[in-house]
Amino acid sequence: MEGTVFTPCLEGMKHVKSEQGEMLTMPFLDLCKTLFPVLDKFGAAMTIVKSDISGNITRLEKNYLSDPEKYKYLYTIVQGEIESGTAKGSSSCTNGLLWLTRAMDFLVELCRNLVAHQDWSMSQACGDSYQKTLKKWHGWFASSTSSMGLKLAPDRKKFMEVTAGSGDINADMERFCSEFGPFLQENHKFLVNMDFKNLKLLQCLQISFCYSCFYLFAG
Repeated sequence: MEGTVFTPCLEGMKHVKSEQGEMLTMPFLDLCKTLFPVLDKFGAAMTIVKSDISGNITRLEKNYLSDPEKYKYLYTIVQGEIESGTAKGSSSCTNGLLWLTRAMDFLVELCRNLVAHQDWSMSQACGDSYQKTLKKWHGWFASSTSSMGLKLAPDRKKFMEVTAGSGDINADMERFCSEFGPFLQENHKFLVNMDFKNLKLLQCLQISFCYSCFYLFAG
């Protein structure tokens, strides 16, 4: 692997915004996709997380492809749903963008923990990141099952080795956090202004169901 597993993401961040500074739909979604190989390195611990992220990306991508010119900019998708009165629906793209952003918050915080706390185990880094990002949006059952899933996290040393490739994994994770994080904050700011920051219940139920199925058939 040339560079680290984060190299494609670091390169992709250069193309996420237009010359006017607006978030472009497909470049942002493609950027999120570049993180799938990172999630894959976590193995079973991130199986459901990856599935959830993928589902939200697909939802947004499908909307974009219905009219690429109209939905060239990411936030026009949400604005379109607001105008049609569908933004707060459980299957809305607005809900998808919110939960995609929250999942990415978790990944950024996890990488930040791995860089800042060299003595932490992977499980400890994952648990702390979950507490700071996703837990407050999960109900009791989703929180419990998510915590169980994260206990399947791989050995930290092995993870760092397989993600490093020929590059400096710590430097790339630090850069990932500092450069990708602001995109997420911009999403949150937009959603707060649109009064959609607190969407919670249904997605949590979906996550709980997915984890239940995972443990039922895996165990």
